[in-house]
Amino acid sequence: MKKTFTKLFSTGLLVGLTFIGFAVNAQTTSLTNTNGTQVAPATETIAPYAPKNDFKPADKVNGEKATTTKAAAEDTSWKPQRRVWGYAFGDEYFVAHADNDFVGATGVPEGGAGALSKRGAETNYSGVPTYRNAFQFRRIYLGYDYEITKKFKAELLLASEPSANTGVNGTTAIQNSDNLVDGKMSFYIKNANLRARDIWTGTDFVIGEMSTPGFALNEPGTNAPTSLSETTWAYRSIEKTVTDFHKNNSYDLGAALQGTFDPATKNFGYVLMMGNNSQASLLSAASANTGFYKIFYGDLWAKFANNHLYVDVYADYAKTAPATSAIPGQDHNMFKLFVAYLSKPINIGVEAYTQNFASGVENSTTKLPEDATAKALSVWVRGAIVTNLNYFARFDTYNPDGDFNAADSYSANTNYGSYNPTVKEQFITAGLDYNPTKNVHFEPNVWLVDYTDQRTASTTGYVAPDHTLVFRLTFFYTFGK
Repeated sequence: MKKTFTKLFSTGLLVGLTFIGFAVNAQTTSLTNTNGTQVAPATETIAPYAPKNDFKPADKVNGEKATTTKAAAEDTSWKPQRRVWGYAFGDEYFVAHADNDFVGATGVPEGGAGALSKRGAETNYSGVPTYRNAFQFRRIYLGYDYEITKKFKAELLLASEPSANTGVNGTTAIQNSDNLVDGKMSFYIKNANLRARDIWTGTDFVIGEMSTPGFALNEPGTNAPTSLSETTWAYRSIEKTVTDFHKNNSYDLGAALQGTFDPATKNFGYVLMMGNNSQASLLSAASANTGFYKIFYGDLWAKFANNHLYVDVYADYAKTAPATSAIPGQDHNMFKLFVAYLSKPINIGVEAYTQNFASGVENSTTKLPEDATAKALSVWVRGAIVTNLNYFARFDTYNPDGDFNAADSYSANTNYGSYNPTVKEQFITAGLDYNPTKNVHFEPNVWLVDYTDQRTASTTGYVAPDHTLVFRLTFFYTFGK
């Protein structure tokens, strides 16, 4: 099945590339920049170029009156988009309780008194001590969209996404993640791509660094979907979707076809993409996975019941290099279903996925590689209380390895994200969203992750159940769109 999926995807992408050569002639393309939940982006009106006619014919040419042909009127209906835009969100956070590494019944934290757990490495507060409080940006975006012609559009997006400060009093630790060596925030290039609209009716071709169809893709005014899980959840300022939480690629460097089966209404569509599986990282000799292997993404999406019901089916497949000479070639693939029902009193979404890692773990007892299967389920609800005041709540459950033998220990062979086969997680968040004016939000919320070790208490390395609890006042604002 994996080979068939790969062949079908590659064939579709090659057909798309072939069509580009025949489709670069100008076409009338809809540039509607609105959808059910977004407002039209700001545009700059640029006057069309009007060439001067300096030719002045003589009164007669060969005995006949000279005539001047009147030039056809310029099409002034198209106003190209030149848009600087961005958004930012952050918090004033207070860590009420941090996950501690207690070993068995000894009551002694692993690593000595005050040691902090490394569980939940994919979360923003992994290793942050109890009672830490600070103001923090978690994301800053600065983007620029430029329509070269009706056919071609360029996108550039800079991002800064620092993690919380994990240093304890008296240490020299500073913020990690997207920072310079002196600890100051920095930008990196998250998106840089070229879009060719309607290479055939209803399908765009995109090449460069772009959002994948895993959850984040949202491109109004194109043939790309605007109803995937992150946009529909609508509270990325609070937390990532469950697939993003556990490190599915949100963006990658590659090429994609983004299309609709019904261009007039855009209720049914697809995305096919091939990428490096490196996200924003450069290819290097130190990374055996990039430059030799590719990841394939596929997505089918649909809107039903007058855009009240969204359905999205997603799959990906990637082959990766062996972790060691003793472990055979590895691969991983994900299958995901997202369904949401949106109405005025209440909005509900459900997202579930299963992800297989071939030879993804090594059994500490047998010393042999084993396959692992991760499963997750996320359920959320959101809606309005009164004008300018909304609510939201969400529950996730995640099992990194459903075939885990509780009497054994396992180490991860895969280099996929922050994968840890040992720890089950449950995530809960809830809060309010006060929206005093357009594009400004204040969102007091509770953030909780509960950790459970899959090993028995007598197994070496067992860590007792614990949790991380954070109270936050989140702020979120957008500009330029």
